[in-house]
Amino acid sequence: MPLPRFETIALPHGPARLQWRRNARARRISLRIDARDGDIVVTLPPRAAHAAGRALVLDHAGWLAERLARLPAPRRLQDGAEILVGGVPHRITHRPGARGVAWLDGATLHVTGTPEFLARRVLDFLRAEARRRVAARAAEKAAQAGLRLRRVVVKDTRSRWGSCTADGTVMICWRLVMAPDPVQDYVVAHEVAHLRHMNHGAQFWALVETLTPHRVASVRWLVEHGAGLMRVG
Repeated sequence: MPLPRFETIALPHGPARLQWRRNARARRISLRIDARDGDIVVTLPPRAAHAAGRALVLDHAGWLAERLARLPAPRRLQDGAEILVGGVPHRITHRPGARGVAWLDGATLHVTGTPEFLARRVLDFLRAEARRRVAARAAEKAAQAGLRLRRVVVKDTRSRWGSCTADGTVMICWRLVMAPDPVQDYVVAHEVAHLRHMNHGAQFWALVETLTPHRVASVRWLVEHGAGLMRVG
């Protein structure tokens, strides 16, 4: 039978949505929480049955319910809401009659246009700001390490803050722009280091340490606050 894309299942805290995936490279069934939507993602190897995945979910129902309960509440982008930029809170202020699109002024993010487009304009601003900050930082880190950076791509990823391809492309989640500057510095340094070492061996981590002093504190911050960034929008 074909694998369903979504399915609702009863857990101790109430109903939860399962998101089913099949991965040709997976060797075992895995479970993770998609912080963006609050779904339980079930990944199956090629020959694993849907029933086996469902059984694993039920076996871990308590753990999954606890993880889902710990997710921060969704953060809507609306007039008066607070949004982080570089780890600093900014108040979204709707300016329907003003010129321009969106801009920062002190602790305020001003957004023009009609109300129905406010959230989209905030997202566009954050993506553009992420692209500007990340591209400059990645170029600086690559030059520092004597590495060739082909391009920087800003994406909306669900499970990784960044990645690097063999052709010299660094990809960063735009949501990172909401994290404090040292956290952005670490993630960019991490991906730039992959331009030389496509692994997580000792030489890779040694290079990361030369590119940023913020590794330990940044990893801790992302563990504690990363889910909150995924819940924005």
